[in-house]
Order: sequence, then structure tokens, then C-alpha cells
Amino acid sequence: MAEAKVAISIVTYNSKHIFDVLENLKKEFGFDSQFRFLIFDNHSSQEYQNRLKNYEDFAEITFYHENNGFGFGHNYNLLKTSEEYFLIFNPDIILVKEDLLKMLQVMENDESISLLVPKVLNSDGTKQHLMRNRVSVFDYFLRFVPFQFVKKIFAKRLESYELRDILEDRLVDIRIGSGAFMLIRGKDFKEIKGFDDRYFMYFEDYDLCIELKKRNKRIVYTPFSNVVHYYERGAHKNAKLFKIFIQSMIKFFNKWGWRFF
Repeated sequence: MAEAKVAISIVTYNSKHIFDVLENLKKEFGFDSQFRFLIFDNHSSQEYQNRLKNYEDFAEITFYHENNGFGFGHNYNLLKTSEEYFLIFNPDIILVKEDLLKMLQVMENDESISLLVPKVLNSDGTKQHLMRNRVSVFDYFLRFVPFQFVKKIFAKRLESYELRDILEDRLVDIRIGSGAFMLIRGKDFKEIKGFDDRYFMYFEDYDLCIELKKRNKRIVYTPFSNVVHYYERGAHKNAKLFKIFIQSMIKFFNKWGWRFF
């Protein structure tokens, strides 16, 4: 474990949580040489960038001249780095160091695991259901439809789609993990050339998982590590983000084949 090196990549664009997140990371990790923090700023406001500069002693920060999206930023951070493990880390995640150490131990103990995701919690301790068993147009319709009676009719389908009945007493192989927080072997990330950065935002994590599965790599859920995610559900509330979501969904199904039900 002592020689394991981790590159922790955070991509941000005016994220309102990142300063709390960075304060927490400084408290948890200090200047532990096992971990290297890489922040990619997607052309945030000048005031925001000035605040970020206060953390240049803790993290390597790239201030990019334009916003090319989530996948582009992580690829910029990670594809040229040499650490054994890469941690894809949202700017709205609160992490306790011990939880990451436990995840690293899982990866050290089983070299067949390519990507590992933890239990993701809301700030009130309730569980977020971000993993997926499949991807279909109908399932997305169910998630976004505003009529509760429709959701009730298809409650069992939604539960299976969101893996709500996943076992919580052991490691479980899954199909798709969430890009909010994923630990991946560096060599596997490089083998698939990182994220497909044609997705500006949304679906790039699904795409990455399917690329790994195509190569018979294992994606695993561990219930023994937790992170807190300040989940904004932006595409549900913001017309601009919803448009980006739909554009990414079309790109995803055009690439992997349309599944309507």
C-alpha cells in the first residue's frame, strides 16, 4: 500500500462547493506524498480563479482558456500522468481519507478489478442511486417525467435500473458506475484513451464504463467506503443543462446503438 500512488483529478467550472471540498481534502490528506491533486479549471470567472490560486501549494492547477467540458478536463489532467491509480473526483464530493485507503486496498487485493465505485450519500446520510444496470430511452423518460403516477406504475423498473436492491454486505460487479467518484487503474484509463471528450457533459462516465466492459474489465461497487455528494441534479432544473443532457444522450445512443425499452 505504501508505494501506491494516486492522481486525484478534479474538473471545475464555478463550482460553489469546491472551496469547502478543498479545505476538507487539505485536512484529510495534508501533504501525503502518496496522493497528487490535479485541478483543471474550465475557464471560470476571474474572481473564482483568484480564489483557486490560494490552493496552488496543495494542488497542481490548470487554468484553461475555454470550457471544453468534463471529460476533456480529466483527460488533460490524467492521460500524461504516471500514477498507478487515477481518482475521478467531482468538485462537490466530501471524502474521508480512510474511505479512499479502503478502496485502494480492495484494488491492491484483486488485480482483476479495473474500476471501483463507493456508496454515494447525500449530506443527510441517505443513499444516492447513481449506478446503472442498463441505459434506455424509456428509463430516462421515467426519470424526468413529472407525473408521480407514471413513476408508481413503473416503480419496479426504476428500482432495477437504479440498482436499488444491490447487496450491501459484499463487493458487487456492476455495469455502470458514476463519474462523480471513480477509482480506476491508470493503465486501463490510458488503454481506452480516457473519456470520449465529444461529450461536453453527461454520459461520458457511461461511455467509459462500456469501453471497459468491451475489453472484459471489471467494474465493482464497494459498500464499505462512503463519500458525500452535494448532488445538484442540474439537468432536472436548468434548461441549458437539460439541452446538453439531451445532446449527450443522442451522441451516446448513436455510438452504442439505440435501446428504447
